[in-house]
Amino acid sequence: MAASSSSSRKYDVFLNFRGEDTRKIFVGHLYGALDRKAINTFIDAENLRKGNDLSKLLSAIEESRLSIVVFSQNYASSTWCLKELVKILACMDTKNQIVVPIFYQVDPSEVRKLKRSFAEAFAQHERESNTEMEEVKSWRSALTRATNLSGWDSRKYE
Repeated sequence: MAASSSSSRKYDVFLNFRGEDTRKIFVGHLYGALDRKAINTFIDAENLRKGNDLSKLLSAIEESRLSIVVFSQNYASSTWCLKELVKILACMDTKNQIVVPIFYQVDPSEVRKLKRSFAEAFAQHERESNTEMEEVKSWRSALTRATNLSGWDSRKYE
């Protein structure tokens, strides 16, 4: 039975990250390392975001066994990242997906307590008239939940 549930997953890993912060540096190297180990990893192409099709990303999350969430300075400014994070945590709850947070050159307490760039990003989301306040609330909750999971702080490995 365990084999059938794992074989129904299309990806081993889903990478959730803010592209402009980490794509060409940290995430690119992480993806390369996973690929060399033949770990089937979903990484979004920049053109996927330009196509504005969030449903493909959400499906990829559902089809993954594990999600790696890379928190960086500008992570919270991306509504895409936050929407993905909410979906990742829903899959953790309903599909037993493993979630591993990585704090890339950002203090975990800044993320957890929404300080500095995270506070600025949420202030901006709240000012935007097209953003639902309930959705913003779900993003806040997701950040708090995700930062309470066991993960890695990149600043300890420099």
